[in-house]
Amino acid sequence: MEIATDQFLINAIDLARAAAVDEARASGLPYEGELVGEHLGVEVDGERFLTHLFRTGLSGYRDWRWAVTLTRADEDTTSEATVCDVVLLPGPDALLAPKWIPYHERIQAGDLTPGAIVPTSHDDARLTPGYAALPGDEELDMAQLFELGLGRERVLSAFGRDATSQRWYRGDFGPEAQMAKAAPLPCAACAFFIPMAGSMRSAFGVCANEISPADGHVVSIDHGCGAHSQAQVI
Repeated sequence: MEIATDQFLINAIDLARAAAVDEARASGLPYEGELVGEHLGVEVDGERFLTHLFRTGLSGYRDWRWAVTLTRADEDTTSEATVCDVVLLPGPDALLAPKWIPYHERIQAGDLTPGAIVPTSHDDARLTPGYAALPGDEELDMAQLFELGLGRERVLSAFGRDATSQRWYRGDFGPEAQMAKAAPLPCAACAFFIPMAGSMRSAFGVCANEISPADGHVVSIDHGCGAHSQAQVI
């Protein structure tokens, strides 16, 4: 249903401008030019309820505008307009702050420094309660995990396990690395390959060859390098 406009409120530009000027002066913020600029129009919010928009010269607030909301009790000619609110609102081309990103989401690999703390949230999809752990991963049977509470409070969830596996597999020590493509044999056949325990044993291990660039890193079973144990001098 179309809302009937109140012409009295539409014409109350001077009242709205005076309210905006008072608010601008009270803000104490620096201005470039006049406190309240040209009238930009009116937005009808409801019956006998509308907002006047004025350009602002406030430094750093390009395309923001003063929004002054007016109302009145009824349409009687003796009913005066009342200022409800005066605020700054962004226009379509206004400069806005970027969407807030929580601290723990902004931290990337390599950002962590000694002494820094990066807490995990209670609903972190990568983690699940310890009682849901795979017995093979914890090296404890279900009775010990559940009844004795010997496991960790939280462990990797299925989502966390998959995300980790994909990250490792696609990384510098996976099968697509240039080193792996030029290797004579895969890590799975190397004496320096130490398989991981738990459910990732069939796909990953740790390199124990000090000559290899993968030494001390998690490698996929189909990674490889020129320091393979089977690369012998004939």
